[in-house]
Amino acid sequence: MSDREEIKKEPENVDDESSKGRLFSTQDISDLQQKLEDAVQNTTNSADDDPPEVSSALAQTQEALKAEVDKDLSEKKAQSEEKAQDSEIAENTESQVDTGEFEDKVDKAMQKIVADTAGEEPVSQPIQPVRPYARYRAMRGMPEPARIQGKAPYKMKKKYKGLKIAGITTAMLAVLAGCVYGAGTYYFSNKFFVGTSINGIDCSQMTASEVENMIARKVENYSIEVKARDQEPQIIEGSSIDYQYVPDGAVDKLLDKQKPYKWVQGFFKDTTYTAEENISYDKQKLKDQMMSLNCAKEENQVAPANAYVAFQDNQFVIVPETEGSKLEIKKAYQTLKDAVADSVNEVDFSAQPVYQKAEVTQDDPNLAKTLEECNNYTKASITYTFGDQTETLDANTIKDWLQFDENGQVINDEAAFRQKITEYVAGLAQRHDTLGTNRTITATSGRTVTVGGGEYGWQINQSAEVEQLYSEITTGQTVTREPNYSSYGRVHGENDIGNTYIEVDLSAQHMYFYQDGSIIFDSEFVSGNMSYSDRATPTGVYSLYYKKSPDVLRGKKLPDGSYEYESPVTYWMPFCGGVGFHDANWRSSFGGDIYLTNGSHGCINLPPAKAAELYNIIDTGIPILMFY
Repeated sequence: MSDREEIKKEPENVDDESSKGRLFSTQDISDLQQKLEDAVQNTTNSADDDPPEVSSALAQTQEALKAEVDKDLSEKKAQSEEKAQDSEIAENTESQVDTGEFEDKVDKAMQKIVADTAGEEPVSQPIQPVRPYARYRAMRGMPEPARIQGKAPYKMKKKYKGLKIAGITTAMLAVLAGCVYGAGTYYFSNKFFVGTSINGIDCSQMTASEVENMIARKVENYSIEVKARDQEPQIIEGSSIDYQYVPDGAVDKLLDKQKPYKWVQGFFKDTTYTAEENISYDKQKLKDQMMSLNCAKEENQVAPANAYVAFQDNQFVIVPETEGSKLEIKKAYQTLKDAVADSVNEVDFSAQPVYQKAEVTQDDPNLAKTLEECNNYTKASITYTFGDQTETLDANTIKDWLQFDENGQVINDEAAFRQKITEYVAGLAQRHDTLGTNRTITATSGRTVTVGGGEYGWQINQSAEVEQLYSEITTGQTVTREPNYSSYGRVHGENDIGNTYIEVDLSAQHMYFYQDGSIIFDSEFVSGNMSYSDRATPTGVYSLYYKKSPDVLRGKKLPDGSYEYESPVTYWMPFCGGVGFHDANWRSSFGGDIYLTNGSHGCINLPPAKAAELYNIIDTGIPILMFY
């Protein structure tokens, strides 16, 4: 039964007079003690769910409070018996005073407990102290004792009775709260607050030793996964490297920083700590484990490749470097060791600077310069014309003339580059030069004749062509032209004499002038005297140098300044050194076998009229085929 219920059962009217002069009897004191014990027991029952440490501390506090109350009540009982013979007024006054002092003592004690436990709070109005003895008198039907100045009015009894009940209840709750708070402080003096975590471990209500055991158990199952380029991940178990936790007092230091009297904060605020885990492992075993990984084996490693300039899609481009998978073992081991020391469960070598790097990367400024130079070279395009035929020199060929070092940078060697151009021009001449080559024709006589040698045909001036081509390439020009020639032909192609030429049959001592395939001129002649080796008319293919009318033909110059001979002619048409067509008015006959014994010094002697006719139709550069 609660105190409130007991109060409700009290009689409404109390005979104050009949109660005058009554002291606390033994039964009264016993009843009061019993009620206090019941209140304490109820409070104890409400706290059965507290931790053992809290319950123990609370029980101790309750016992101490009960003993103090019993002591005070015994003292009051003795005092009442000693003064039983005194007058009613004196007895009541003394009792009132003593009781008041005792009540004040209790009130002050309760107020101190509340202040120490919950802190002081401002109140709007002062609260009248509740005197437990007033409740006792009301229960027994006793009147309030008279004050020194007089008796208290009856109408105040009920007021003070309610206040005193509330005061006792508040005091008991304050005592309970203080006991709980004190017990909590004691409980958390060697344990971490609720909501505390260390290195990801929930350490709520754990001692430092318990936390260290938790860390040790976590470490027992430690392993690290190693990832690497071009390889499947592999795992190194902690047991293979003697991985273990060695307590070093770090957790104790964290617990020491904790202030036990602030334990209530743990229910409202989480606290996270990071403590250095003192880890021990065998470094040599760790290195051995790393070297056994697939990524560390030599056969699985690929060296990086430098960036370089290459020709792709008709232009030069920078080909990026390749990373490769060749480890720098020392760096890789250091990275792995650091991860193990930090208790990390994964390490990715691909994300760490542990691989050999290419010496030349795509953003290398020297490589960019090389690219520009190469593209300047390859901008050039020279198209050669050979009649209806063309041949083009462009980047597809020029790219092969450039030289690069091991880092992909162009080697600026002008001599080497010119040599490549010279070789190209020589090949061009070999393919298209016709000077001195053999020509096969069907002679007018019907014979098939092969004529070789001579001075007619196409011949590239290679030195001049090399210089011009070098300039055009280095400046990136695009042109279409003929090569530089030192000798020319009439037409290009395999038959460079075309169908306009002069046929000189030295065996038949007869010549023919073909124009567009038709004979427009023919004549007998006398060629060089065959009886003299130095006077025979040369064979081969030639072309007319020029023509002149008139002129004087002279032989070798003699030591005295005169000439071996001097012969004035009207028409002079040279084609092979000092050999040419001319009129010979000193001869009366032509053709036949005259040349065998009475021939010329090498020239082709024509009748004057025929010489004049030929002079009028022949042009410079016309092919002249000389054959026997």
